[in-house]
Amino acid sequence: MNYIEQTEEIRLNDGRSITLETGKLAKQADGSVVVKMGGTMLLATVVGAKEAREGVDFMPLTVEYREKFTAAGKIPGGFIKREGRPSDDEILTMRLVDRVLRPLFPDDYHAEVQVIINVLSYDASVLPDSLAGLAASTALALTDIPFKNPISEVRVVRVDGALSINPDLETLKKADLDIMVGASKDSVVMVEGEMAEVSEQEMLEAIKFAHEAIKDQIEAQERLAEKVGKSFPKRTYCHEVNDEKLEREIKEQLYQELYDIAKEPSEKHERSEKFDKALKNWKEKYSEEELTEIEPLIDKYFGKVKKNAVRQMLLNEGVRLDGRSPQEIRPIWCEVDYLPATHGSSVFTRGETQSLSVVTLGSSLDVDRIDSIIEEYDKKFYLHYNFPPFSTGEARPIRGTSRREIGHGNLAERALKRMIPADNPYTIRLVSDILESNGSSSMATVCAGTLALMDAGIKIQKPVSGIAMGLITDQESGKWTVLSDILGDEDHLGDMDFKVTGTKDGITACQMDIKISGLSYEILEKALMQAKDGRLHIMDKMLETIAEPNPQLKPNAPKLVTLMIKSDFIGAVIGPGGKIIQEIQANTNTEISIDEKDNMGIVEISGKDQAGIDEAIRRVKEITFEPEIGETYTGKVVSIKPFGAFVELKRGTEGLVHISELEWHRVNNVEDVVNIGDIIEVKYLENDKKTGKMRLSRKVLLPKPEKKNEE
Repeated sequence: MNYIEQTEEIRLNDGRSITLETGKLAKQADGSVVVKMGGTMLLATVVGAKEAREGVDFMPLTVEYREKFTAAGKIPGGFIKREGRPSDDEILTMRLVDRVLRPLFPDDYHAEVQVIINVLSYDASVLPDSLAGLAASTALALTDIPFKNPISEVRVVRVDGALSINPDLETLKKADLDIMVGASKDSVVMVEGEMAEVSEQEMLEAIKFAHEAIKDQIEAQERLAEKVGKSFPKRTYCHEVNDEKLEREIKEQLYQELYDIAKEPSEKHERSEKFDKALKNWKEKYSEEELTEIEPLIDKYFGKVKKNAVRQMLLNEGVRLDGRSPQEIRPIWCEVDYLPATHGSSVFTRGETQSLSVVTLGSSLDVDRIDSIIEEYDKKFYLHYNFPPFSTGEARPIRGTSRREIGHGNLAERALKRMIPADNPYTIRLVSDILESNGSSSMATVCAGTLALMDAGIKIQKPVSGIAMGLITDQESGKWTVLSDILGDEDHLGDMDFKVTGTKDGITACQMDIKISGLSYEILEKALMQAKDGRLHIMDKMLETIAEPNPQLKPNAPKLVTLMIKSDFIGAVIGPGGKIIQEIQANTNTEISIDEKDNMGIVEISGKDQAGIDEAIRRVKEITFEPEIGETYTGKVVSIKPFGAFVELKRGTEGLVHISELEWHRVNNVEDVVNIGDIIEVKYLENDKKTGKMRLSRKVLLPKPEKKNEE
């Protein structure tokens, strides 16, 4: 705990460097490290309990990631001036780190481990989430907490065909490929990101590029751990009590029965009931007193035997739990315009997984406003994913949005967002409610989302479909099988969950978690190519329901009009304390927003009633009216003087028609030609040089009389 300060440096190919420093901060934690790149600094700490809590039979790992506003010299927005619940972006980073760290721990290690990563300093040239995985793994590598090997994460982007590691924000915005890759020295274990319709080979190239950089980062962790000298030997533990005789007995007596259950095609609940019945029957040989003591062990060994039986059945028989072949996709049915009162809706059902997705269109007032240490911006397209307990036949409390829901929603959003037209004027909220779940609900969301957007009349560039791929391997025999469109059981019992989304022309997003080490690029390539076939099959089924976006928006969708005004008029439209704009909105039943950009005011008017929108447009144009010299206008005579008539072109805008500009002939009395209240046409000649007032003319719009011939 009182080791001295030590550092290690990682040199990147582009000349930049990453520094790992320990021994200076947070020395009471089991492990702590400061990771620095440029002016960006992260502090990662790890604390592990010495013993497991009673009754815990899993790995209670907690990963927390926080971006301190002080790191960027900012104060949190809003009423409460301190950091509160984590943002969605922070939660997504936690999930990325968790997914890479969790497989590192031994299966029988159940003591609580907490990893906390704080961004202490933010330099705009380095995005902090790119360093979070490296920081967490390094802090863990410095401890005696048992784990298999260090890992790291890097972000890979591609700009103009060139791949690079850990870019700045401006480079990231230009990239047509953006993925986070997590890996150990010998195996990639996690990939997540978005792309602009890249090919499978381009995807593999980026993953390999990331892996080479990760190897250097792992070697630096190993050197630093050796310097500190705390990490070996690892702490001893005993978190499980085993009974080898009982385990062998369950395997010998139940393996074949479970194999046969798995071999007979069945639906999720039917199969679950058969497995539960087999377990219940086997337990009947014990008394209640005996079960009180050994039932947890029976349940654990039964689960292991069931997992092995299912995996071997898949490898040996080439038949899956529901009777499909490895490449076969479950039956699909789709429907659009299911909810008549919405702006767009769809139902997408694949097997026992179902998404009901709804599109709601709004104005710029409905954007999702993001405030972080990195940047402040508005999202005009965002997707929310809900996973209620009834979707899996469970009854459990609903306590806010889970991290899983945020992660799945983000993946589906990234899959679709590049297909939203750049000139789309609407804010789009897409909500996916999962009504049934048996694998790949996030991919069902992508498919249902595409259908709902098309139903809403959003002119998406191309439809997007998604599929989840699985993998079953056997190290002893070397057999392996890639599974298309996996079930929930195949995800739980398998070695890989690889979600891929894309158009017919390429991949738009992916998320991969691998649960075994040493996965070859041959298997990854096979999974990607098989996923492509599956995606295209699913898309064909979707297009049978709706082939292209509807030509018109729904009748109840809001209409939206955008006007450009000079920035000088923004205050006049808003009025003192917002009085004018609020009055217009109330009287026309519309919503009006004004944004300033490039010295112009962008006025957005939305509403369901066209007459109300037209009236709001008229009011705004009236306030911002600015006549142009040489143009003709219709105005009202509001005042008469001996020298001419004052004509109001718009409210508050008047000009003078001099008596000499009323008619071509001489006029002695203004009222011989016009009177107060008359509506006349006039032409704007110029501004009076002395008074600055508008000079208007009526006569120039009248036929000019011919001159009389002189004898």
